[in-house]
Amino acid sequence: MGSTRDKIITASNELFRRYGYNGTSLAQISEASGATTGSIYHFFPGGKVDLGVAVVNTTGSIYRELFEAIAGAAENPVNGVYDVFVGAAATLEETDFIDPCPIGTIAREVANVSDPLRRAAADAMNSWIDAVTAHLTAAGVDDDAARALGELSVSAIEGGFVLARSRRDASVLVRSGEQVTKLIRDAVDAAPLTQRSGT
Repeated sequence: MGSTRDKIITASNELFRRYGYNGTSLAQISEASGATTGSIYHFFPGGKVDLGVAVVNTTGSIYRELFEAIAGAAENPVNGVYDVFVGAAATLEETDFIDPCPIGTIAREVANVSDPLRRAAADAMNSWIDAVTAHLTAAGVDDDAARALGELSVSAIEGGFVLARSRRDASVLVRSGEQVTKLIRDAVDAAPLTQRSGT
């Protein structure tokens, strides 16, 4: 059994995924987590904003670890990134197109009205970019090119979620992954042979 704080974060994550940040009330979070509103304020004195930051921080770390696990298990660095897109598409279909991650949704909803939430979302996404960058530099890709491809990968998957959910067609993520993968393959192939790993 998790702690009360963990239960609140987990419940909030699920509700934000389903209804968005603005569409979720503390009353809903209280009911879903089994925690009183007083308990929520005990752990998150700033109320919903503090709770939202905690959800973003927690989810951001989980998804970075997931990327590293999937990419690390692939037979080569190029396939590693592609496998993440394919896995994201499968997750969307399996959950009937419920948003798999609330971070992009929160960023779109509150980026202009809540600086703490905007910063938390930026930090989470930057950590994903860092993970892709490290994955590609380990394969011999130049630092600047690896970071640009990291930004592209995160942009493509977050944008892919929006388009796939709007169309109720997860194949857009697979196609986006194919295009990103082609660029990664080119970057890996352009790397000096002595710097390549596992390709």
